[in-house]
Amino acid sequence: MSETISLSLTINGKPHTVDVEPRTLLVHLLRDTLQMTGTHIGCDTSQCGACTVLLNGSAVKSCTVLAVQADGEQVTTVEGLGTLENLHPIQQGFWEKHGLQCGFCTPGVMMAATDLLAHNPNPTEEEIRDGLEGVLCRCTGYQNIVRAVQYAAQQMNQQVGEPEVAAEAEGGRG
Repeated sequence: MSETISLSLTINGKPHTVDVEPRTLLVHLLRDTLQMTGTHIGCDTSQCGACTVLLNGSAVKSCTVLAVQADGEQVTTVEGLGTLENLHPIQQGFWEKHGLQCGFCTPGVMMAATDLLAHNPNPTEEEIRDGLEGVLCRCTGYQNIVRAVQYAAQQMNQQVGEPEVAAEAEGGRG
């Protein structure tokens, strides 16, 4: 009988308390224990990045993180980005610019792109390619992925600017 450890973490804004074996990887906690299968396992050796999630807002390969390392932390998976009714700009970008392709790497790319845009809201094409280099696309269709991230950056920057424009318009009325 193996020993388990109780841990509490917040995933996609919802608290979870689970018992895991100390050697359980975060990706296995997400997929096997919590049935959050949006995070993919591609290589299990941290080479492909399909398992990328955000841990406290920073992209990590969840196949290299022990679940116990996420105790008390915030985890965001691709399921936490948006909804079918209200896609996140990253998801909308992949839809609009055909960045999905076979879809296997897509969750990891979206999470890496989310981290990139959180730290650099106006990346150049080169910065996008550098920011996504830890995630491999087996379809090799990086051009559409880059366009999807550019689209998302543009949409996110417009959303940030909209309240300012609205506030200016309201101020102009008074």
